[in-house]
Amino acid sequence: MIRPSRWLAVAGLLLLHVPALSWLAALLGVLASGVESASALSFLMLFLPYLSSAFVPPETLPTALRAVAEHQPISPVIETVRGLLTGTPSGSSGWLALLWCSGILATAVTAAGWAYRRRGRS
Repeated sequence: MIRPSRWLAVAGLLLLHVPALSWLAALLGVLASGVESASALSFLMLFLPYLSSAFVPPETLPTALRAVAEHQPISPVIETVRGLLTGTPSGSSGWLALLWCSGILATAVTAAGWAYRRRGRS
């Protein structure tokens, strides 16, 4: 049985991860020239889990894809959640996940606010 503290850690990480991706999508929407381009830009984010360690271990991927899978923001989140829910050690992926999510959130909120204000002036 999984300890409640592990579930709380997963919930906390996801409560940071979801707003980070939402603000990134908001930034893309503000930067887009129209509704169709905003949809197309945010559609690209749909493929991030497929280029991560979500479905297969990165070691089994070709060299170029392995580099992408090991160095993108979704992989540490997935590895941390997987480690917490299965009880296996996840190494430093928890800290990397927090760092990625916090960095994306801070950058996207700041940039989206700046782009929105700038767009309002023109």
